[in-house]
Amino acid sequence: MKRYTKDEIVERATEVAKMISETEEVDFFKRAEAQINENQKVREMIASIKSLQKQAVNFQHYGKTEALKMVEEKIEKIEEELDEIPIVQEFKQSQADVNDLLQIVAATISSTVTDEIITSTGGDLLAGETGSKVRNSTAGRCD
Repeated sequence: MKRYTKDEIVERATEVAKMISETEEVDFFKRAEAQINENQKVREMIASIKSLQKQAVNFQHYGKTEALKMVEEKIEKIEEELDEIPIVQEFKQSQADVNDLLQIVAATISSTVTDEIITSTGGDLLAGETGSKVRNSTAGRCD
């Protein structure tokens, strides 16, 4: 059985990361982000939200609850308007798609490592127990 070093694993992980960056999901994300950055209305709305968020932090710091509430309502209204813009919806969907892909890769690595540990120790995959756990279990014994 070949043993891998951390450096070899990181090298392979970098290869997988490059593969992911060349997927349709990431390509769509890049195009959607570019369209958002080129959209004057969207840029202005995002700038307004950032400015209002700074005000909100100051109002919160100084305990101005009424002013904070008004600013938070303005932020929410702009965010709702922003979410109605088709390119923003596409951008958010593309973010979710890329995130889903990353989650699938992480879950696949995690479950495969777990399964390999169980299998290589002679364990029980269905029970999710390693070989040493199975061998040292008292369940089913009639001592």
